[in-house]
Amino acid sequence: MSIVERVKQKQIAELMNKGKRLDGRSLDDYREIKVERGIIEKAEGSARVLLGKTEVLVGVKIQVGDPFQDTPNAGVLTVNCELVPLASPRFEPGPPGEDAIEIARVVDRGIRESKAIDTEKLCLVPGKKVLVVFVDLYVLNHDGNLIDASAIAALAALLNAKMFKYEVVNGEVEVKPGYIPLPMQNYPIPVTFAKIDDKFAVDPWLEEEQVMDARLTMTFEKDGKICAIQKSGTGYLTREQISQLTKLAAEKASEIRKLVVKD
Repeated sequence: MSIVERVKQKQIAELMNKGKRLDGRSLDDYREIKVERGIIEKAEGSARVLLGKTEVLVGVKIQVGDPFQDTPNAGVLTVNCELVPLASPRFEPGPPGEDAIEIARVVDRGIRESKAIDTEKLCLVPGKKVLVVFVDLYVLNHDGNLIDASAIAALAALLNAKMFKYEVVNGEVEVKPGYIPLPMQNYPIPVTFAKIDDKFAVDPWLEEEQVMDARLTMTFEKDGKICAIQKSGTGYLTREQISQLTKLAAEKASEIRKLVVKD
């Protein structure tokens, strides 16, 4: 860590010890969340999420494909993440780096482990043909907490998704007129904390991420159960700290879910 980063970390830590943050929030406050749906005309589903100044665009495509051998009667989920170079000086063109891979894996794990999509309803011909759901994440502006922004946008895009009506005739898959919603049955929401000098701040923005000791993300199902946890950074967390954060995270996840899931 450079001298400048150490000075900044000390300043952020001193404020956090007083329950404050550089951007004026308290330690348990999220930035404003804005969700827009259906903004990519040619995608089956799409959404754009603004988490403060962090901006993520998600497109969903649904195509006929082959099932995995170990799940012959279930559809397939594929999540990819692209850190667009214009989003941050740190991002460069080329194959996905560690950050992009981590974001895609955390988003994928939340959707998969919560069984958000009823994948058995995506089976067309058992063992032969299923629907493949592609979720493509594009980070357009990086101002911290890309995991939460990406996962929220992914869920909103999946809920926005419509798929063709398919019918199997003599073993062949045919497309019929009309659309039906993607069969969604759960709504996973992640909540991320940054640890800085033994204090924790929810929804870390970029300045906090640059000096944090560790990051913890917990993803919650609609019934409040944890379906995924991701920890990164060199700092440690005690069992007591994780227990305390879990209660707050569950409350935040419930609040965010109301913004994403519309009746």
